[in-house]
Amino acid sequence: MAHVADIGIPRDRRTTARRTHFWLAGALVVISITSLAIGASGTSLWGALQKLIIGEPLTQMERIVLWDIRLPRIILGICVGASLAVSGTVLQGLFRNPLADPGLVGVSAGAGLGAIVAIVLGGLLPAGVMAVFGMWLVPLAAFFGGWGSTMLLYRVSTRRGRTSVATMLLAGIALGALAGAVSGILVYLANDAQLRDLTFWGLGSLAGATWAKTLVAGPLIAASVGVAMCLGRGLNGLAFGEATAAHMGIPVQRVKNIAILTVAAATGTAVAVSGGIGFIGIVVPHLLRLATGPDHRPLLINVALLGASLLLIADVISRVIISPAELPIGIITAVLGAPVFLWILLRRRGLVDL
Repeated sequence: MAHVADIGIPRDRRTTARRTHFWLAGALVVISITSLAIGASGTSLWGALQKLIIGEPLTQMERIVLWDIRLPRIILGICVGASLAVSGTVLQGLFRNPLADPGLVGVSAGAGLGAIVAIVLGGLLPAGVMAVFGMWLVPLAAFFGGWGSTMLLYRVSTRRGRTSVATMLLAGIALGALAGAVSGILVYLANDAQLRDLTFWGLGSLAGATWAKTLVAGPLIAASVGVAMCLGRGLNGLAFGEATAAHMGIPVQRVKNIAILTVAAATGTAVAVSGGIGFIGIVVPHLLRLATGPDHRPLLINVALLGASLLLIADVISRVIISPAELPIGIITAVLGAPVFLWILLRRRGLVDL
């Protein structure tokens, strides 16, 4: 009897999907090197490499720009892009809905609300608390806001140990609307300086990337993405429906629990360190399904690689398009992602009947 994960997946498509791993991995390496070499400053990666080859020490500016600014930004961008793309893929497989993305289950809305609370009301905290948390106040608030909203949504949609996907979908929409309303009230109360912070954070940016943030967020995102990679067989089974998947031996409830918690951890961490970045989680899975098929096992690897590459490309554009100033990445991903998503909808509107 054919393995459940292989049912309906042509062998040539599986081969194409696996070959795509290597192409996307190579592209990510090239894009990463390009991102390290390009920036608003006059620091040259190639000049620095030549100095290292001949044994000449780097200047302090070269060390700061390449090692302390660009490199952690690249690593954090890879982590955030991969986490958003993988989260979108997992949610689309879980909900069996091609329009699902991390914002659908309230993670992004909850994380955004947490960040807004920290920005607007953080000044009311005792000086001792501010001294302890400092620059970590907004990321921590965003992370726990995402986790809290996901846990609330999970409790609402779970009854007698079973999670209703339909209830979670509807409750996620309601929770997102509620979080948006509370955020609107806080934005109304914010002063001019706080409004600028809210606007820039809400549109997403990697400008605040540091080694400290990378070393905290990187392992959390890597662990979450790693767990998501193990869900491929279960998501393949869920494509046939929960009842059929259960008959095939898929532990449906366990797969749903792990998927929900994984998306909460990955997206909550990504939003905490980069702000709101859209379209990566919804466009990337569609592009790769068109190219390599619906098998989630190779798909999850490919979307992680492509998501990371696309976010790095958007970051490079955001840094150079109005250099030395910088555009928020969310603007770039929206400008690039919206037309692609519309094209996908027009191409497959007969198949996407919601």
